[in-house]
Amino acid sequence: MAKTKREISAGGVVFRRGDLGIEIALTSAQNGEIWCLPKGLINKGESLEQTALREVKEETGLEGRIIRKIAEIKYWYYSKWEQVRIFKIVHFFLMECIGGNPAEHDFEVDEVKWFPLDEAREILSYKSERETLEKAEFILASSPFPTHI
Repeated sequence: MAKTKREISAGGVVFRRGDLGIEIALTSAQNGEIWCLPKGLINKGESLEQTALREVKEETGLEGRIIRKIAEIKYWYYSKWEQVRIFKIVHFFLMECIGGNPAEHDFEVDEVKWFPLDEAREILSYKSERETLEKAEFILASSPFPTHI
């Protein structure tokens, strides 16, 4: 039987309001083959919110302000490197971009790019992240000026 372990991550749906509507920041990996929401592992002593803000800053170069929690997604994957099955839970927060520079992303991602909301939904590589973005879209549509948590 394969070894298993658990991982807890947090990340964000980072948005900004532009002249053409809401835009979402996405990260790419594997030379643009995969587009996803920024997220990463929780560090010891960090809250989910602290992790989400730190990971967004590291992976996108952007500073966010948390509006509210959107969702948590759960999935299994296999790490060839560790030779272990991993059960992962990712907590996603809706974040308004308040500064930063997407050119200052870390080495873990190839590129950071802003997409119009509809295009972001289409380009996301994972169904669970598309569903998370749809939840964020509903929150944004139902509250023109979301309040800070």
